[in-house]
Amino acid sequence: MTATLDDEVVDLRRANDELQRRLDQRTAELSEAQAQKSAMAEVLEIINSSPGDLAPVFDALLEKALRLCEAAFGILWSYDGERFHAMAFRNVPPAYAEFMREPHRPGPFTGLGRVASGEAYAHIADMQADEAYRTGDPVRRAGIELAGARTHLSVSLRMDGFLVGNFAVFRTEVRPFSDRQIALLQNFAAQAVLAMENARLITETREALEQQTANAEVMQVINSSPGNLTPVFETILEKSPPALRSRFRQLEYL
Repeated sequence: MTATLDDEVVDLRRANDELQRRLDQRTAELSEAQAQKSAMAEVLEIINSSPGDLAPVFDALLEKALRLCEAAFGILWSYDGERFHAMAFRNVPPAYAEFMREPHRPGPFTGLGRVASGEAYAHIADMQADEAYRTGDPVRRAGIELAGARTHLSVSLRMDGFLVGNFAVFRTEVRPFSDRQIALLQNFAAQAVLAMENARLITETREALEQQTANAEVMQVINSSPGNLTPVFETILEKSPPALRSRFRQLEYL
C-alpha cells in the first residue's frame, strides 16, 4: 500500500513539473510575441513620423533585432544580387564599422555568403572555430580582430522569395543563440521586409508628388510670362534637387 502511494505521489509531482514547464514555456512565448509586436509598432511609428527618410527606419529595425535576440552589436545589410551594402550599424566598434562600409561580395563560408547561397539563416557558434576563419577570410578575421565578435547569426530578408537584405548580429562571447531566438529573429525579419517596403513606397510617393507639384509651378510660370524665359529658368532652378541646383550655380560663374 505504501509503495503504491509513493508511486502516486511521484507521478503527481512529475505531472505538476510537466504542467509548470509547459506554463513557463507558454509564458515565455507570449512575452516574446508581445516584445516582437511592440518592436514592430515602434518601427511603424518611426516610418509614419519620418516619411522620406529611410535611415531612422533602418536604424530602428536593427536596434529592435538586437534587443529581441540579446545580441551585442549588428549590421543591417541590403543586397543587390551580387554585393551586400551596409544600411545601418548598431553598437559596432568604429574600426569594424569603417571596414564594413564598403560593399562586400562575401566568401562562401561567411554568414553573408551562406545566406546569399540560399540558406534562410547562418548560425556560427564560435567564429574562431569556423571554416571561414581557418581559410583566412578577411571579413571573418575583421569581425574577430576588429570587433571582438565570437558568435554570429545572419538572418535573410526576402521579398517574394528574393534575397533583399540581411540581419547580421553578434555576441562578443561564445554563447550560441537559442532555437527560440533564431525563430524570433526570423519572424521579425519577415515583418521587417514589409516595413522596409512600405517605407520605400512612402518615400517614392512623396518624391513623385513633389515632382508633380514642381512641374505644375513651372507650367504656371510659363503661362504667366509668355516670351520671357528668365522666370521660367529661375523656377526650374528653384525646384531642382539640391545637388543639381548647386551645379547650376557653379555654371553661372564659368
